[in-house]
Amino acid sequence: MSSIGTKSDVVSSRIRFNNDYSEGAHPRILALLQETNMVQSPGYGEDDYCDAARKLIKKTFACPLSDVHFVVGGTQANLTVIDAALRSHQSVLSADTGHINVHETGAIEACGHKVETLPHVDGKITAEAIASHVSAHFADEAFEHMTQPKMVYLSQPTEFGTLYTKEELTAIKKVCEKHALFLFIDGARLGYGLSSSENDITPESLAPLCDVFTIGGTKVGALFGEGVVISHPDLKKDFRYLIKQKGGMLAKGRLLGLQFVALFEDGLYFRLGEHADVLAYKLRDALIEKGFTPYINSPTNQQFFKLDKTVCDEISKAFVFSPIETVDDTTQIVRFCTSWATTQESVDAFVTFIKTL
Repeated sequence: MSSIGTKSDVVSSRIRFNNDYSEGAHPRILALLQETNMVQSPGYGEDDYCDAARKLIKKTFACPLSDVHFVVGGTQANLTVIDAALRSHQSVLSADTGHINVHETGAIEACGHKVETLPHVDGKITAEAIASHVSAHFADEAFEHMTQPKMVYLSQPTEFGTLYTKEELTAIKKVCEKHALFLFIDGARLGYGLSSSENDITPESLAPLCDVFTIGGTKVGALFGEGVVISHPDLKKDFRYLIKQKGGMLAKGRLLGLQFVALFEDGLYFRLGEHADVLAYKLRDALIEKGFTPYINSPTNQQFFKLDKTVCDEISKAFVFSPIETVDDTTQIVRFCTSWATTQESVDAFVTFIKTL
C-alpha cells in the first residue's frame, strides 16, 4: 500500500481554477498506456505508436507533407523550434507578453538568441507592427550591429486567452513571406483555441498560415508532451538532432505517441477543448452578472478580471486562482482557468459562491 495520502488529505479542499494542468491525464490515455504497457517497441519516437500519431495529426490538420515530432514539454518545443530557425546573429519577434519572453526563464536567450518584443494589443501583435520593426531594422545604417529579426513567434491562444483571426494570421504570414521571416505558432493551448465559439480557423487551414506550429498536450489532457508540426523545408533538416541536444527527446518515446493517438483518433482533443471553454464562459458570466468587469474579453478557457483585493480574499477562501498583476493598493488583475478536467460541479460551486458576495 502506498504511503502517499488520498486526494482529500493531500490536496487543498479549495477548488482549483489556477491552471489547466492540475490533473494527471484523460482516462483514455491512462487506459491505453496500461493496455500497451508490456509491449516492446523501439525507442526515441521511432515506434509504431508515434507513427500512428503522426498519421492522425497529418490527417487532422491536412498537412501530409509536414514533419511531425513529439517532445516532452512546451519549453523544449519552443527553444528547439527557435534554435532550428535562427543563426547566432538572428532574433525572434514576440509580443511583450509572449510566453518565450516572460515565462521560460530565458530559455531562448540561453540558446544564444535574443527575443525582441513588440507591444501587444489584447495579447496580440499586428502585421503592421512586425513590418514596421523589420523595416526600421534594415533602414538603420548600423543594422549589422544589431541582431537580425528572422522569426515571428505567436501564441494561439495568446497569454490572455485571445485568438488571432484567420484574417490577422493571413496578414502576418504575408509580412513574414515578404521579409523572409519564419512564422511560428505556439499551440500550447491550441485545443482550447480551435474549439472556441469565436474561432474562425479550422484545423485544416492552420498549417498554410505558418511555417511551424505546436500542438499542446500537457495542458489539453495529456500527462505531458507536445507535438511539433513543421511545414517549411528549411526547418525540417536535422530537427531530431536538435530535439536530442535540447533535452526534448524521450527514450520511451512511445509514451508521447500513445497519448496523441488517444487524443486524435476520434476528435477527443477538440471535445476536451470545447468542454473547458464552455465551462469558462459559465464562470465568466457569473462574475459579470455579479457586476464584475472582465479585464480582457477572452473566448477561451482563460478568463481575466480586475477585482478588488477584498473580493479576491473572499474568493480565495474556497477557490484557487492566479494573481496576474497588482494594479494599485486595492485592485488586482487575476486569472480563472478551466481545463479539460474541470467538472460542472466545480463551476456550479463557483457560480453559487459568487452570488453570495
